[in-house]
Amino acid sequence: MIDLNKASPAPLRILIVDDHTIVRDGLKQILSGPFAGAIFADARNGQEALAQIAKSKWDVMLLDITMPGQSGLDILKQIKLLRPEIKILVLTMHPEDQYALRVLKAGASGYLTKETASDEVVNALQKALVGGTYVSASFSQHLLGELANPAPKAPHETLSDREYQVLRMTATGKTVKEIGSDLGLSIKTVSTYRTRVLKKLNLKTNADVIRYALREKLVD
Repeated sequence: MIDLNKASPAPLRILIVDDHTIVRDGLKQILSGPFAGAIFADARNGQEALAQIAKSKWDVMLLDITMPGQSGLDILKQIKLLRPEIKILVLTMHPEDQYALRVLKAGASGYLTKETASDEVVNALQKALVGGTYVSASFSQHLLGELANPAPKAPHETLSDREYQVLRMTATGKTVKEIGSDLGLSIKTVSTYRTRVLKKLNLKTNADVIRYALREKLVD
């Protein structure tokens, strides 16, 4: 294994963003051996992550996309605008087919689920630091298959990232008010996104949204 710390006069700086203390502590333990001498910090939500980004320079970030308050997908986009050089690995509970392509398009250097083995997390971080992109072998094969034999897009693939968020949150039973609170949007704005979702998917009610999301495996 390459010791990336020896290749640079400055220690590697790793920021871990997750709302669960046990996950943050576990990742520090996993990475502190392979990346000896690395400097770690953590954040519990998007607001704390942005504060860390504003006051310090970080080489790599491990980011959950489902946290209280502003979503990790929004945080990812904001951080890449503020610090385009930072490498961001998304580490989440959601299966790859729900979010991987969207976060990679938003600038992430990789996508891992929380079922990923510890050594794969290390491999993913090493790959990101040298400019590569990490996805699982199965998802890589899926992408290659899509390129070789492109299939018609499913209706939800035409949604914007914000519309997709509203779709998933509606499908989990959240009200317009709750979605607005989570995303930092007004009720009127959420209602507008909901209307767009219904129109693009040719649906009429929240029950239709739930059925669609379950059928397409967009919710856990």
